[in-house]
Amino acid sequence: MAEDSTGIDYGGRAKEILGFSRWWQIVAAAGMMAAVSPYQYVWSSIEGPLAESLDIALPALGAVFSFYVVFQSLSQMPAGWWRDRRGPRNLTYLAAILAGGGYIGLAYATTVWQLYLLYSIGAIGVGIIYTVAVNTAVKWFPDRTGLTTGIGTMAFAGGSALVVPYVRANATVGGYADVLRNVGLMILIVLLVGAILLRDPPDDWLGLKSDNSSTDESELAASLRGTAYTTREMLKTWQFWLLYAMFIATASADLIVIANVVRFAEHLGLAAIVATAAATLLPIAAGLSRMVLGEASDRFDRKRVMVVSFVLAGLFRFGLIGTGMADAGIGFVIMVVGAMFFSSPLYVYFPAIVADYYGAKHSSSNYAVLYTAKVGGGVFAGTVTGLLVATFGWIPTFALGGGLALAAGVAALALRPPKNAGVTAS
Repeated sequence: MAEDSTGIDYGGRAKEILGFSRWWQIVAAAGMMAAVSPYQYVWSSIEGPLAESLDIALPALGAVFSFYVVFQSLSQMPAGWWRDRRGPRNLTYLAAILAGGGYIGLAYATTVWQLYLLYSIGAIGVGIIYTVAVNTAVKWFPDRTGLTTGIGTMAFAGGSALVVPYVRANATVGGYADVLRNVGLMILIVLLVGAILLRDPPDDWLGLKSDNSSTDESELAASLRGTAYTTREMLKTWQFWLLYAMFIATASADLIVIANVVRFAEHLGLAAIVATAAATLLPIAAGLSRMVLGEASDRFDRKRVMVVSFVLAGLFRFGLIGTGMADAGIGFVIMVVGAMFFSSPLYVYFPAIVADYYGAKHSSSNYAVLYTAKVGGGVFAGTVTGLLVATFGWIPTFALGGGLALAAGVAALALRPPKNAGVTAS
């Protein structure tokens, strides 16, 4: 039995509704996240053959990934609104067409504007799947939100590991079109199967009513799972805006390392094998940490886990600078792993705490609004970081990333559930 302090058998209730274990919802969600991950993690392996085949300069393709980040992030707002009101199935069918069709269409593109268009269309499908998958965990697992959200986001981070070897072995100038078609068909089929399996629980399945009588923060947060803040109501609380600022700070710190660790290692004069080891272990640490610390945030006070995690993420970033300047290659790799291990679970903590504070009924649309902060983090880690490096150098820029993570950890100390509950779910 999956019971918590409320005494509710969540697993049993879910099985009565679904007719099978609720864990199959997580299997479907994780499978879909893995299927669409090539859009984010395989682009660097296909842009070369595309540029050469279409006789396009590589810098001209740089905007393709920027368009992806924007459309993947912003598409989650309308997708979340629709999913909370109409369920995930038809939305996932649409995502299958967009994400699968986008990759298939790339095989037939002949101009750069077609690449922009097709990758942006696919990115909308990826955004839909991301918000559907993350909030499937939120809606079905109020007792294990951190762990199950971690499984889904880990699949998004690590799913492409199954595809990258195939793509790199076959994405030649003459063969990349077949690779794109095959990957697109894989995306289409997996998402269609996922759409058949996914369902949302009824609004009243928890049977919780919140009177805010508890003074313990964790118990109060759990009780608020039975409330239903709309996005408009959520935006009126100071907690949301603090979370938004923390998301920008932690996403910026996270992406600065992801996007620049190899160049930073080269700048410090570290051996090529050190940069390679750091780049290889980085996504592994990011993926595993989402499960490990996601589970920790379920078992212990989520706010305190966030505080410790973000503070350590900042300290490891400063350690990364120190070991790099000392030419300690092994220490540098260890610090990169630690930095990513403690910052990457931001994609687990934030959807979970949004559901803790504002309820699960509107969790898709509520978290989609918070997730737009990733655009700010992406801009900071890309454009702003480039300007900072050109002006101040690599070390102050990486130190700023450490400071942002530390600031987010300290800011998390101020978090507490909203005092006035939203509309009670019924």
